[in-house]
Amino acid sequence: MNDALADINQLAADTGFSGVVRVDAPGSYSWPAAYGLAHRGHLFANTTSTQFGLASIAKGFTALAVASLIEDGVLTFETTARSLLGGDLPLIDDRVTIEDLLANRSGIGDYLDEDAGGDVLDYPMTLPVHQLDDSESYLPMLAKLPQKFAPGTDFAYCNGGFVVLALLAERASGASFYDLVRQRVCEPAGLTHTAFLRNDELGGEVAVGYLGEEGLRTNALHLPVRGTGDGGIYSTVADIHTLWTALFDGRIVTPAMVATLTTARSSNCSPTRDYGLGFWLVRETGALMLQGYDPGVSACTVHVPARGVTHTVLSNTTDGAWPLTTRLDELLGT
Repeated sequence: MNDALADINQLAADTGFSGVVRVDAPGSYSWPAAYGLAHRGHLFANTTSTQFGLASIAKGFTALAVASLIEDGVLTFETTARSLLGGDLPLIDDRVTIEDLLANRSGIGDYLDEDAGGDVLDYPMTLPVHQLDDSESYLPMLAKLPQKFAPGTDFAYCNGGFVVLALLAERASGASFYDLVRQRVCEPAGLTHTAFLRNDELGGEVAVGYLGEEGLRTNALHLPVRGTGDGGIYSTVADIHTLWTALFDGRIVTPAMVATLTTARSSNCSPTRDYGLGFWLVRETGALMLQGYDPGVSACTVHVPARGVTHTVLSNTTDGAWPLTTRLDELLGT
């Protein structure tokens, strides 16, 4: 393992990596390491306790919050979006269910369509980003997007689908999405440094997202001021490790629900991965993966339940996490 960690240290130096890496293995082995700057203007260094934006890793939190509501009978997998949306988002097919949305098989139009091409550093928001501060505020961006295919008939990764899930969870429960994630995921799991922060109110313990490997330009104008079901949560490598532990200890949802969420609903979604309900599934190794990619954010966490191995890479640059994640996959067989 020491040779592997030396390899990661060298790769971090060679690529100018800015962020935090953590590797956990059986026998209570844990190795966290921090590199680069959390704030370039003030020369604040990243530490192993720095909070980072996680982008789409938030989808796992959304899936768990919704699953908790299902276990409590507030929602079901068969609940239709229309039953809670009423007249909102009229172009969503009336047959779309909670399960369709969790599985990325809803076929609804996506406000941030990753299959449409374009550069990650484009400015795709069609509303001023300062207005996007809760789930309901996304409705105008979602309202004019036509259905792409009949629900349940195909797989298409859909950011908008997880925004809709946040809306449905709020309307069914009467609580804000942020409270639902805090009360149903973070608190039972023991996550003390995980929350949906506003990116115009970041404290000194939070890494600022930078568009490039150098320079001072941040991602403040690229992303909603506060994320929702599809992205925008902040966390630490320690909390992410705790999340995996709590998940398989049954502290968030039951083991039966964990099995449901991590059973493939779509195969061959990528050359190596299938998709469950909110979680990517690595076919050859049995690993579970959550991944996030936004301007100024790259993040990936991989957990192999059968082996108890976890590795997490969080970066406050657009592409910084990928070389280290790829190398850890090779070194750890994940």
